Amino acid sequence: MRPVTERADGESPFTAFGLAERPGSDAFWAAVRAPATVAADGGWRTLFLWRGSEGVLDFESWSPPVPLRRWADTDCWYAEVRMPARLRVTYRFLDEGAAHADPFNPVGAGADRSIAATPDAPAQPHWPALGPDDVPPLPRTRIRWSSDRLGGRRTVRVHPAGGGGPLVLLLDGDDWLYLHPAVTAFDAAVAAGELPPVTLVFLPAKDREAEFGCRPELWEAVRDELLPLVADAGVAADPERLVVAGQSLGGLSALYAALEFPGLVSGIACQSGSFWWSPGAGGLPDPLAGPVGGVLAERLRAGAGLSGLRCAFDVGEHEAAMLPHCEVVEALTERAGATVRVSRSASDHDRAGWRHALLRDVAWALG
Repeated sequence: MRPVTERADGESPFTAFGLAERPGSDAFWAAVRAPATVAADGGWRTLFLWRGSEGVLDFESWSPPVPLRRWADTDCWYAEVRMPARLRVTYRFLDEGAAHADPFNPVGAGADRSIAATPDAPAQPHWPALGPDDVPPLPRTRIRWSSDRLGGRRTVRVHPAGGGGPLVLLLDGDDWLYLHPAVTAFDAAVAAGELPPVTLVFLPAKDREAEFGCRPELWEAVRDELLPLVADAGVAADPERLVVAGQSLGGLSALYAALEFPGLVSGIACQSGSFWWSPGAGGLPDPLAGPVGGVLAERLRAGAGLSGLRCAFDVGEHEAAMLPHCEVVEALTERAGATVRVSRSASDHDRAGWRHALLRDVAWALG
């Protein structure tokens, strides 16, 4: 980050971002629409503003935390951050131990996060701009699932988008309910004719590493316990077609399910799948430094058959360390007989960058 400094002529550098008023004045705060960007060196300079006390600008994955700087003796705190071309990120402000969404940014992700996108980042149609005080709609149908195989209880919500159809199982379902309003986005995509009617099943995780690692218990429980509960819930659904959508470890689990439970899964949509994963790798100083493609690449090389499966893979173009793992698994999956689609999103390892790929790739996986 290059610090902003006051010019000798008294003009603040905030004017480059369209803020000509005196920093910290009422007129200044009334004019703020942040984050603001200007082009720089093939990328962007982005200004984040915070009104209050000392804090930190905290990104979900793309950058280490950035300390905020104070302008003179005002209540104006800021960070000017260099961003590459084509980037969408989730961020928040940390102030005295509390997390806050950006009050000047109308695009939020839950109560304490905001989303910033460089001007050249592709649009994400169908995803509404929800502020921190907005409440996303929740599906009316909810299932109280007490699992014998997994242990414990969890609430699974079910939504028939467009009246219902093939089952789409969204791993990390609570994130797609409370941080990113998938109900609204899928409804809009169906209404626009970009997605057939589907029945969304939002599956929350209790222990992501344990459940999404390459173990059979989760998928045995989905097959033998959860799907019968969905069938009994009274929603319109086609249980003969199941697409599993997952991100990060969820993407790993989706491909594992397709490999080990071929009669269960007809298609998968993986965003930034954790294909570096091998038993114990998560406890290493650098989990991504192990064998390229991890345990699933070994399984695919051993002769797994995926004929008839549709697999959509997406990973952020800024995830440099992830790309080799994803590329080898993508190639091996196609060699195993699956129909494969590969794309790259304008993001790092960030759910804000996976949102459009989720809609697009679920539609493609359904054929």
